[in-house]
Amino acid sequence: MNKYKETFGVDISKDVFDVYGSKKGHDQYRNDEFGFKKFLKELPEGSLVVMEATGYYHYRLAQFLYKNGVMVSVINPLMVKRFVQMKLAKVKTDKSDAKAICDYALINEVPLYDALTNTQSECLQLFRLLDTYLKQRTATKNKIHGEAALGIPSKFVHRSLIRNKKQLNKEVTAIESKILSLVKEDQQEQLTLLMSIPGIGQKTALFLIVVTDGFSKFETASQLCSYVGITPTIRESGTSVRGRARISKVGNRKLRNLLFLCSFNACKHNRACREVYERIVNKGKSKKLALIAVANKLLKQSFAIAKSGRPYDETYVSILPR
Repeated sequence: MNKYKETFGVDISKDVFDVYGSKKGHDQYRNDEFGFKKFLKELPEGSLVVMEATGYYHYRLAQFLYKNGVMVSVINPLMVKRFVQMKLAKVKTDKSDAKAICDYALINEVPLYDALTNTQSECLQLFRLLDTYLKQRTATKNKIHGEAALGIPSKFVHRSLIRNKKQLNKEVTAIESKILSLVKEDQQEQLTLLMSIPGIGQKTALFLIVVTDGFSKFETASQLCSYVGITPTIRESGTSVRGRARISKVGNRKLRNLLFLCSFNACKHNRACREVYERIVNKGKSKKLALIAVANKLLKQSFAIAKSGRPYDETYVSILPR
């Protein structure tokens, strides 16, 4: 099933990364530029390197190998975890993890890695920082409210918290402005199209463009919905198991949360979304379930508009693959 000359599984940690080759076996390298170059030098031509998406650690190596013409695949850690559990493995080390990734890639078709552009990479970093600052700002606001509830708040503490909130507001504004300017350089037209959808705000439109690389990563709306983790999963087996359908949540959590927040406004101003919401609620389903369905609808509308290049039209019926 594997068409490559040799397949390498890579398990990455902070200081080193362990490599297991289907023919070569185990080796270990430093997780820095020197280690990357040494690994590249020893790689046979026509090889495939497979690693798990491990936040910050996998990114540098994946980008380095991709830019040097190596076939790379970055896979969901959950897939390897389930694969290891299926084999009833009792040993867990960095070496065994690298071997498990290699074994998984040998019997499964894995997607090839598509490197991020410099603009996309910077935007994603900015979004992560923005998310951190927004959480800090919310915590600061809660702290201000909590101190005021004491009845005799410390003036020094109150002033310090106010200064902190002002600084966070300043940083949030600066980051949002930077993201907007970066996206406008390459995707101004698509940004305008997405913001024509009632319920999709500027922040969500920006994030959609960045994480989907201008929607070029997906061929159908269903693929995009699965990526976000907003598709239903069915839990039924035999005559006894009849679990409630839930969204998968195996996807981009940040984008999923943004779309859910957008669904509140879309229920009021987006006709198609309002119809979806009312239909589900009228069936006696929960409002939360209806809002999730609206978020799904918003995502499909975004995909259709981005692919067609037409602004939102509530009378238009999409004929794109779903």
